[in-house]
Amino acid sequence: MADTATDGIAEIGVIGGSGLYALLDSVEEVRVETPYGAPSDAVFVGEVRGRKVAFLPRHGRRHSIPPHAINYRANLWALRSLGVSRVLGPCAVGGLRPELGPGTLLVPDQFVDRTSGRVQTFYDGRDEKVVHVSMADPYCPDGRQAVLAAARTEHWEPVDGGTLVVIEGPRFSTRAESRWFTANGWSVVGMTGHPEAVLARELGLCYTCLTLVTDHDAGVETGAGVTHAEVLAEFAKNVDRLRGVLFTAVENLPTGPDRSCVCAHALDGF
Repeated sequence: MADTATDGIAEIGVIGGSGLYALLDSVEEVRVETPYGAPSDAVFVGEVRGRKVAFLPRHGRRHSIPPHAINYRANLWALRSLGVSRVLGPCAVGGLRPELGPGTLLVPDQFVDRTSGRVQTFYDGRDEKVVHVSMADPYCPDGRQAVLAAARTEHWEPVDGGTLVVIEGPRFSTRAESRWFTANGWSVVGMTGHPEAVLARELGLCYTCLTLVTDHDAGVETGAGVTHAEVLAEFAKNVDRLRGVLFTAVENLPTGPDRSCVCAHALDGF
Protein backbone atom coordinates (compact mmCIF):
# COMPACT_ATOMS: atom_id res chain seq x y z
CA MET A 1 0.00 0.00 0.00
CA ALA A 2 1.50 3.32 -1.07
CA ASP A 3 2.19 5.91 1.60
CA THR A 4 0.65 9.22 0.59
CA ALA A 5 0.72 11.03 3.95
CA THR A 6 1.43 14.74 3.84
CA ASP A 7 3.06 16.17 6.94
CA GLY A 8 1.94 19.42 8.50
CA ILE A 9 -1.68 19.82 7.38
CA ALA A 10 -3.22 18.21 10.49
CA GLU A 11 -2.10 15.82 13.23
CA ILE A 12 -5.47 14.88 14.74
CA GLY A 13 -8.62 13.76 12.96
CA VAL A 14 -12.21 13.88 14.23
CA ILE A 15 -14.90 11.90 12.42
CA GLY A 16 -18.25 13.35 13.42
CA GLY A 17 -20.95 15.88 12.65
CA SER A 18 -20.68 19.46 11.46
CA GLY A 19 -21.76 20.71 14.89
CA LEU A 20 -18.35 19.73 16.22
CA TYR A 21 -16.43 22.30 14.19
CA ALA A 22 -19.11 24.91 13.47
CA LEU A 23 -17.86 27.32 16.15
CA LEU A 24 -14.25 27.47 14.95
CA ASP A 25 -13.23 30.92 13.78
CA SER A 26 -11.32 29.79 10.70
CA VAL A 27 -11.78 26.51 8.83
CA GLU A 28 -10.13 25.48 5.57
CA GLU A 29 -12.15 23.14 3.37
CA VAL A 30 -9.89 20.53 1.77
CA ARG A 31 -11.02 18.16 -0.97
CA VAL A 32 -9.17 14.85 -0.94
CA GLU A 33 -9.03 12.17 -3.63
CA THR A 34 -8.32 8.61 -2.53
CA PRO A 35 -7.69 5.28 -4.28
CA TYR A 36 -10.96 4.09 -2.70
CA GLY A 37 -13.27 6.74 -4.05
CA ALA A 38 -14.63 9.91 -2.48
CA PRO A 39 -14.82 10.45 1.29
CA SER A 40 -18.13 11.39 2.89
CA ASP A 41 -17.36 15.07 2.35
CA ALA A 42 -14.56 17.58 2.23
CA VAL A 43 -12.22 17.62 5.22
CA PHE A 44 -12.44 20.77 7.33
CA VAL A 45 -9.10 21.77 8.83
CA GLY A 46 -8.89 24.19 11.72
CA GLU A 47 -6.97 24.92 14.88
CA VAL A 48 -8.14 23.69 18.27
CA ARG A 49 -6.17 24.96 21.27
CA GLY A 50 -2.98 25.27 19.29
CA ARG A 51 -3.26 21.96 17.41
CA LYS A 52 -4.22 21.36 13.78
CA VAL A 53 -7.34 19.21 13.57
CA ALA A 54 -9.04 17.71 10.51
CA PHE A 55 -12.83 17.29 10.88
CA LEU A 56 -14.65 14.89 8.55
CA PRO A 57 -18.48 14.67 8.64
CA ARG A 58 -19.11 10.91 8.76
CA HIS A 59 -22.55 11.14 7.11
CA GLY A 60 -21.74 14.19 4.97
CA ARG A 61 -22.43 17.77 5.99
CA ARG A 62 -26.16 17.34 5.31
CA HIS A 63 -26.35 13.95 7.05
CA SER A 64 -27.32 12.36 3.74
CA ILE A 65 -25.23 9.17 3.82
CA PRO A 66 -26.70 6.24 5.78
CA PRO A 67 -24.31 4.24 7.98
CA HIS A 68 -24.15 1.18 5.72
CA ALA A 69 -23.28 3.33 2.68
CA ILE A 70 -20.41 5.33 4.22
CA ASN A 71 -17.09 4.95 2.38
CA TYR A 72 -15.12 4.15 5.52
CA ARG A 73 -11.93 3.32 3.63
CA ALA A 74 -11.91 6.64 1.80
CA ASN A 75 -12.59 8.54 5.04
CA LEU A 76 -9.67 7.00 6.94
CA TRP A 77 -7.34 7.22 3.96
CA ALA A 78 -8.20 10.90 3.45
CA LEU A 79 -7.33 11.76 7.06
CA ARG A 80 -4.06 9.85 6.90
CA SER A 81 -3.13 11.56 3.61
CA LEU A 82 -3.33 14.90 5.43
CA GLY A 83 -0.83 13.76 8.05
CA VAL A 84 -3.29 12.65 10.73
CA SER A 85 -1.94 10.03 13.14
CA ARG A 86 -4.60 10.16 15.88
CA VAL A 87 -8.36 9.91 15.30
CA LEU A 88 -11.31 10.57 17.61
CA GLY A 89 -14.58 8.94 16.54
CA PRO A 90 -17.66 10.14 18.46
CA CYS A 91 -20.95 8.41 17.67
CA ALA A 92 -24.55 8.27 18.90
CA VAL A 93 -25.68 4.98 20.45
CA GLY A 94 -28.53 3.32 22.28
CA GLY A 95 -28.05 2.15 25.87
CA LEU A 96 -28.48 -1.59 26.48
CA ARG A 97 -28.80 -1.32 30.27
CA PRO A 98 -31.14 0.77 32.41
CA GLU A 99 -28.28 2.70 34.02
CA LEU A 100 -26.97 3.75 30.61
CA GLY A 101 -29.63 6.30 29.80
CA PRO A 102 -29.72 9.37 27.53
CA GLY A 103 -26.87 11.78 28.17
CA THR A 104 -24.40 9.07 29.24
CA LEU A 105 -20.90 9.35 27.82
CA LEU A 106 -19.32 5.90 27.49
CA VAL A 107 -15.76 5.33 26.24
CA PRO A 108 -15.74 1.72 25.01
CA ASP A 109 -12.77 -0.60 25.21
CA GLN A 110 -14.27 -3.33 23.02
CA PHE A 111 -16.62 -3.68 20.06
CA VAL A 112 -18.64 -6.50 18.49
CA ASP A 113 -19.26 -6.48 14.74
CA ARG A 114 -22.81 -7.38 13.74
CA THR A 115 -22.67 -5.65 10.35
CA SER A 116 -22.80 -7.38 6.98
CA GLY A 117 -21.27 -6.44 3.66
CA ARG A 118 -19.06 -3.57 4.80
CA VAL A 119 -15.56 -3.56 3.34
CA GLN A 120 -13.30 -3.72 6.38
CA THR A 121 -9.77 -4.00 5.00
CA PHE A 122 -7.41 -2.14 2.74
CA TYR A 123 -5.69 -5.44 1.94
CA ASP A 124 -8.25 -6.76 -0.53
CA GLY A 125 -5.82 -8.31 -3.01
CA ARG A 126 -4.81 -5.25 -5.00
CA ASP A 127 -1.36 -5.29 -3.33
CA GLU A 128 -1.06 -9.08 -3.53
CA LYS A 129 -0.57 -9.01 0.22
CA VAL A 130 -2.58 -10.40 3.13
CA VAL A 131 -2.33 -8.67 6.51
CA HIS A 132 -3.92 -9.86 9.75
CA VAL A 133 -3.81 -7.03 12.28
CA SER A 134 -4.44 -7.68 15.96
CA MET A 135 -7.72 -6.24 17.22
CA ALA A 136 -7.66 -7.76 20.71
CA ASP A 137 -7.66 -4.23 22.10
CA PRO A 138 -9.25 -2.20 19.31
CA TYR A 139 -8.89 1.31 20.72
CA CYS A 140 -5.80 3.38 21.43
CA PRO A 141 -4.98 3.26 25.17
CA ASP A 142 -3.47 6.75 25.08
CA GLY A 143 -6.49 8.15 23.28
CA ARG A 144 -8.92 6.54 25.73
CA GLN A 145 -7.10 8.08 28.70
CA ALA A 146 -7.10 11.49 27.01
CA VAL A 147 -10.86 11.32 26.42
CA LEU A 148 -11.66 10.09 29.94
CA ALA A 149 -9.58 12.88 31.48
CA ALA A 150 -11.18 15.44 29.16
CA ALA A 151 -14.70 14.36 30.15
CA ARG A 152 -13.90 14.77 33.84
CA THR A 153 -12.36 18.17 33.18
CA GLU A 154 -15.62 19.15 31.48
CA HIS A 155 -17.62 17.88 34.51
CA TRP A 156 -19.14 14.97 32.61
CA GLU A 157 -18.34 11.75 34.47
CA PRO A 158 -17.74 9.11 31.77
CA VAL A 159 -18.31 5.37 31.86
CA ASP A 160 -14.83 3.88 31.52
CA GLY A 161 -15.05 0.81 29.32
CA GLY A 162 -17.79 -1.31 27.85
CA THR A 163 -18.66 -3.05 24.61
CA LEU A 164 -20.11 -1.27 21.60
CA VAL A 165 -22.08 -3.60 19.33
CA VAL A 166 -22.24 -2.23 15.79
CA ILE A 167 -25.26 -3.19 13.69
CA GLU A 168 -25.71 -2.73 9.95
CA GLY A 169 -28.58 -0.27 10.02
CA PRO A 170 -30.17 1.89 8.93
CA ARG A 171 -33.01 0.26 10.88
CA PHE A 172 -33.00 0.09 14.67
CA SER A 173 -32.93 -3.21 16.57
CA THR A 174 -35.95 -5.37 17.30
CA ARG A 175 -36.70 -5.94 20.97
CA ALA A 176 -35.47 -9.52 20.67
CA GLU A 177 -32.16 -8.40 19.15
CA SER A 178 -31.73 -5.72 21.80
CA ARG A 179 -32.39 -8.20 24.63
CA TRP A 180 -29.91 -10.61 23.05
CA PHE A 181 -27.25 -7.89 22.99
CA THR A 182 -27.92 -7.14 26.65
CA ALA A 183 -27.82 -10.85 27.58
CA ASN A 184 -24.35 -11.04 26.05
CA GLY A 185 -23.14 -8.33 28.42
CA TRP A 186 -22.74 -5.64 25.80
CA SER A 187 -23.20 -2.00 26.79
CA VAL A 188 -24.33 0.16 23.88
CA VAL A 189 -25.47 -0.34 20.29
CA GLY A 190 -24.77 1.85 17.28
CA MET A 191 -24.40 1.79 13.50
CA THR A 192 -20.95 3.33 13.08
CA GLY A 193 -17.54 2.78 14.65
CA HIS A 194 -16.95 -0.36 12.61
CA PRO A 195 -15.04 -0.72 10.36
CA GLU A 196 -13.48 2.63 11.34
CA ALA A 197 -11.42 1.11 14.16
CA VAL A 198 -10.16 -1.77 12.00
CA LEU A 199 -9.23 0.43 9.05
CA ALA A 200 -7.46 2.88 11.35
CA ARG A 201 -5.42 0.01 12.81
CA GLU A 202 -4.46 -1.15 9.30
CA LEU A 203 -3.15 2.35 8.59
CA GLY A 204 -1.25 2.51 11.88
CA LEU A 205 -3.50 5.26 13.21
CA CYS A 206 -4.48 5.71 16.85
CA TYR A 207 -8.28 5.45 16.98
CA THR A 208 -10.45 6.29 19.98
CA CYS A 209 -14.22 5.86 20.07
CA LEU A 210 -16.48 7.83 22.39
CA THR A 211 -20.20 7.13 22.48
CA LEU A 212 -23.06 9.42 23.47
CA VAL A 213 -26.17 7.53 24.59
CA THR A 214 -29.22 9.17 23.01
CA ASP A 215 -31.86 6.64 24.02
CA HIS A 216 -32.58 3.33 25.72
CA ASP A 217 -32.58 0.59 23.08
CA ALA A 218 -35.77 -1.33 22.30
CA GLY A 219 -35.06 -4.20 24.69
CA VAL A 220 -34.67 -1.84 27.66
CA GLU A 221 -37.58 0.56 27.17
CA THR A 222 -41.26 -0.30 27.23
CA GLY A 223 -42.65 2.34 24.87
CA ALA A 224 -43.04 2.38 21.12
CA GLY A 225 -39.30 2.36 20.44
CA VAL A 226 -36.86 5.10 19.56
CA THR A 227 -37.27 7.27 16.47
CA HIS A 228 -34.62 8.93 14.34
CA ALA A 229 -35.97 12.35 15.29
CA GLU A 230 -35.58 11.56 19.00
CA VAL A 231 -31.97 10.45 18.47
CA LEU A 232 -31.13 13.67 16.62
CA ALA A 233 -32.84 15.79 19.28
CA GLU A 234 -30.94 14.17 22.14
CA PHE A 235 -27.64 14.45 20.27
CA ALA A 236 -28.29 18.14 19.57
CA LYS A 237 -29.03 18.67 23.27
CA ASN A 238 -25.56 17.37 24.16
CA VAL A 239 -23.48 18.56 21.21
CA ASP A 240 -21.99 21.51 23.11
CA ARG A 241 -20.85 19.23 25.95
CA LEU A 242 -19.47 16.71 23.46
CA ARG A 243 -17.62 19.44 21.61
CA GLY A 244 -16.05 20.56 24.88
CA VAL A 245 -14.87 17.03 25.66
CA LEU A 246 -13.43 16.58 22.17
CA PHE A 247 -11.61 19.90 22.22
CA THR A 248 -10.13 19.16 25.65
CA ALA A 249 -9.19 15.66 24.49
CA VAL A 250 -7.38 17.19 21.51
CA GLU A 251 -5.38 19.26 23.98
CA ASN A 252 -4.69 16.14 26.12
CA LEU A 253 -3.53 13.84 23.33
CA PRO A 254 0.23 13.15 23.23
CA THR A 255 2.19 15.45 20.95
CA GLY A 256 4.90 14.63 18.47
CA PRO A 257 5.35 11.83 15.94
CA ASP A 258 6.70 9.24 18.40
CA ARG A 259 4.05 6.77 19.56
CA SER A 260 4.67 3.71 21.70
CA CYS A 261 1.10 2.32 21.66
CA VAL A 262 0.04 -0.85 19.85
CA CYS A 263 -1.60 1.21 17.10
CA ALA A 264 1.66 2.61 15.79
CA HIS A 265 3.20 -0.86 15.54
CA ALA A 266 0.22 -2.74 14.11
CA LEU A 267 1.98 -3.42 10.82
CA ASP A 268 5.37 -4.36 12.23
CA GLY A 269 6.57 -7.54 10.58
CA PHE A 270 4.40 -7.19 7.47
